[in-house]
Amino acid sequence: MNEVEKIIWLEGLKNAVKFKGKANAKAVMGKLMRDMPELRTQGKEVKIKIFTIIKEINQLDQETQAKKALELDPHALDEKEKAGPEEKVLPELPGAENGKVVMRLAPYPSGALHVGNARMCVLNDEYVKRYNGKLLLVFDDTIGTTLEKINEPNAKYVIPEAYDLIPEGLDWLGVKYHETHYKSDRVEYHQKEAGNLIDRGEAYVCTCEAQVFRDEFKRPGKNCPCRSKDLEHHQELYDQMKSGKIGEGDAVVRLKTGMDQKDPAMRDHIIMRISDAPHPRIGTKVRLWPVLEWSWGLDDHFLGITHIIRGIDLKKEGEVEKYIWDLYGWKHSHISLYGRLKFGDEFKFSKTQARQNVRAGIYDGFGDPRTWSLQSLEARGIHPDSVRQSLIDLGMSNRGIEFDKNWIYSYNTKLIDADSNRYWFVENPKAVKILDIPMDKYVANPLLNPQFPEKGTRNVPMGINNHQCDVFMASADLDAVINHKGKVLYPAITEGQDIRFKDMFNVKIESIDENITARYLSSDKIQGIRKIQVVPELNNIPIKILQPDGIVTEGFGESNLRTLKPGTSVQFERYGYVKLRDISPNNIYGYFTN
Repeated sequence: MNEVEKIIWLEGLKNAVKFKGKANAKAVMGKLMRDMPELRTQGKEVKIKIFTIIKEINQLDQETQAKKALELDPHALDEKEKAGPEEKVLPELPGAENGKVVMRLAPYPSGALHVGNARMCVLNDEYVKRYNGKLLLVFDDTIGTTLEKINEPNAKYVIPEAYDLIPEGLDWLGVKYHETHYKSDRVEYHQKEAGNLIDRGEAYVCTCEAQVFRDEFKRPGKNCPCRSKDLEHHQELYDQMKSGKIGEGDAVVRLKTGMDQKDPAMRDHIIMRISDAPHPRIGTKVRLWPVLEWSWGLDDHFLGITHIIRGIDLKKEGEVEKYIWDLYGWKHSHISLYGRLKFGDEFKFSKTQARQNVRAGIYDGFGDPRTWSLQSLEARGIHPDSVRQSLIDLGMSNRGIEFDKNWIYSYNTKLIDADSNRYWFVENPKAVKILDIPMDKYVANPLLNPQFPEKGTRNVPMGINNHQCDVFMASADLDAVINHKGKVLYPAITEGQDIRFKDMFNVKIESIDENITARYLSSDKIQGIRKIQVVPELNNIPIKILQPDGIVTEGFGESNLRTLKPGTSVQFERYGYVKLRDISPNNIYGYFTN
């Protein structure tokens, strides 16, 4: 047994002793990920190991569980004074003074904020609250694509609804901002200052084709012919760019950062370009737009931003800002960079794709789980504090980290568990007929929440007729249960096998074909017997659950679900947490939570 397995065994046994012999694998997972963050990169393997060990623990009687816990740690079951979870502390901001910190969020309003954007939002919010500072929401709504390319599939542009979606997401996340600004209100100022730099000889109008400039001048570090032309030439071209005499893509304004810059990306950087695409707020009032670095360089000074936090992938943009500040002799804002979060294939973060699918009716709006937007997390029943804390745990490390959704899920389980009552659900159901039931009526009384037995029970009538009852089980429960090492924990269900229908009674499987026949055995609990979740045929309700990967789970749920209200979060036993979106007399539609 290695060290990680020992810790899983110990925490699982302690959890089992605490909760009457039944350890909660998700609770153990959450504790392990909190206490040993270095394991987060191995989340999938650790999860399999935890569920395998917890299954073994739950097969033991409570006396054995306690004995094994004490063998691993003589003080495992000692009563300890309760303490809160270890608090993750962010490093100090350089040069920060209490009451004088001003920071900003600068989202591009092309759609809703998603979980990938949330790190920037949370970090800024945390620091502003720490230093009693001020946080500004600055819509970075300069024009995106050109009019010529506006209808291309991957075109990036501002959409009107984003001006509401972004504040909605921030409010849900608990981010408190003090002022709202729009870059589109200041484009004429950006134009004026670009003209001033041309007059000072610090910028010029370049008419080189983009590919030619890149291949013949930028990469080898040579000046293009435009750079050396006289001031009047550049002033005239600049006026033509603003008036419409020069078309999209035919000219740009470049800052003379120097063609000898070591980093090619810094060489004579573009600061203004032409787009005739209409803007949601100002229409076609202007056609000459700043690139982000130019507007940032000016507006961060204008707004009095003292500290900037952004991803390390925007390091170059910060260097351009510093160059601009030096041109004007302005004090630099402190720039702090955090490492890039890497997201696996299960995350789909394209705002463009989400926008297209929402408008095409493929998605249920921006709250659809497949968008991974903040609206979608709320719609799924994710608690905002689970997102905040999992991102704070990452701190300000500048190394790349692969994000694991289980970081959010482990926190979320703790936050929503007490309010999420349990209900029966089986996916891909298979019919089972139970014979020889020795009673005329049977009502199961499972706990609403085994973790909180004081909440009471619910009644699930079985619908016995002539000592027979029809139920449904999940098709997957017929298969063998195999752990990650290939060990068979439970063989496939076969004819003649005794199993227990959870919270009901024991049966013997008589036949397995298109449908299954079982015969009643007893109501006594039998140690080590395989347990299967079933749903009575009586008044069951069809359920569809949309997963974040787009897969739709279908099955049957117990009759009590009909009495719930849309928006209720539940836990479907042996499946997971679900937020019920639509409830009608004939079906339920929900979003998978975790």
